[in-house]
Formats: sequence, structure tokens, C-alpha cells
Amino acid sequence: MSESSKKIYFASDFHLGAPDYDSSLIREKKIVAWLNHIEPTAKEIYLVGDIFDFWFEYKKAVPRGFVRLLGKLAELSDKGIPIHIFTGNHDMWIFDYLPKEIGAKLYREPIEKEFFGKSYLIGHGDGLGPGDKGYKILKKVFSNKFCQWCFARLHPNFGIWLADKSSKSSRAKTGNDDEVFLGADEEWLIQFCKEELKKKHTDYFIFGHRHLPIQHKLEQNSHYINLGEWINYNTYLEVSDTSVELKTWE
Repeated sequence: MSESSKKIYFASDFHLGAPDYDSSLIREKKIVAWLNHIEPTAKEIYLVGDIFDFWFEYKKAVPRGFVRLLGKLAELSDKGIPIHIFTGNHDMWIFDYLPKEIGAKLYREPIEKEFFGKSYLIGHGDGLGPGDKGYKILKKVFSNKFCQWCFARLHPNFGIWLADKSSKSSRAKTGNDDEVFLGADEEWLIQFCKEELKKKHTDYFIFGHRHLPIQHKLEQNSHYINLGEWINYNTYLEVSDTSVELKTWE
């Protein structure tokens, strides 16, 4: 396959580990099957946050599980397919393990890219736009180096247990993910996109976090796309030199 006919793939919000081991394992195998499917045509792969429902890297320990996904990503990376991973609000404590083990590039903030002559802004989406002030404060706490150091002093058995208990009320844990589109005036990420367009034109804004697959046309022939999640929707974005298409993995 020629380089010009290859495609860029995006997915987010796998929430592996939630709501329980058995259902997470089924989902992990489904994700690996998807990666096997796109491998022959993939030029780059972007995993845009909340790959794991919880992740914290101690210096000598990481959460158990997810070996099928990590092994597949390492295989793809070894074959020369760049793997890009964004931290989300559930896995912001990814540090150097994935870059070292699978050769992934790690991002903590949105990035600008160009594909096939079009401009893209890509990020998980948490903490962007108006509102959600409580989470924005919490994110600063969790991102604080001293707070991370304090958590790392806990024994992994207790620290991971504690974090898992604290996330029991999350949408991924409870299955309560009956999201609906709120309208352009109420969607925080759409408001963020509109503010960004006042500063600079971007053809496509690609985010996760929202859990709902969304394709929304903005002004100036710009588009906002939310990638959805893999607990209910199994959606991903495929970008080629002729199309930008939100698809569902059956």
C-alpha cells in the first residue's frame, strides 16, 4: 500500500478495568481485534485519553492487566506505526512506562497537527471550555508533583484499591452513560472550539471525554468531532486523503 493511501486513526475512552474484570477483558479483546483490522492501512494511531479507567505508575509497579492491548501496541510500534497517547482525567498518572515499553508518544495537553492538508486540534477534552470549575480545581491537585509524590508513598495494593474505590461512581463504573447532545450552546467543548476559531482557523477539532459520538459543523467550514467511547458505542475516527469519517467497530 502506498504511503499516500494510508490512514490516520483516532479512538478514546476505552476505560479498561471498568466496570469489572470480565467485561473489561471482553472489551480489551474487541479493541485488539480493531487494531488488527486497521494495522494494514494505519499510518498513525491516536488514543485520545481514558484508555484505562484508572492508572498510576509507581517507580517499580504498574496496575495489573491490559497485557493484550499493551502487547499489540508494542507490536504496532515495533513495525513503525507511530502510537500517540493522550492522558485523560482517569489516567493522567501515566508517566514514562508506556513511552519506554511501547515507544508511544505521550501528550498531556491538546496538540496541533496537519493531515492531508487539513489542520487538526487534538486532545482529550477534560477541563476545556466554560463550566466544570470543580473538576478544573481537582485536575490541578492531581497534576501537582507534590500530590503525586504523596500518593506514590502509599503501598501499591492500598493506593490502587483506594483510587479504584473513589472511581466507583464514574460513568464507566456504573454504566450510567445515558448521554444526550445538549445543543451547541450547552456543549462546553463546542464553546471551546468557537473561542479557538476566533484566534485561529482549525479545520477539525478532535476530542474524547464526552463519551457521546458527535459530529458538529462549526463556522468557517470547521468541524468538531467527539470520538465517543467503547463501552456502548465502539466508535473511532478514520482520516484519509479523501474523507474524515466517524465509524463504528462491529
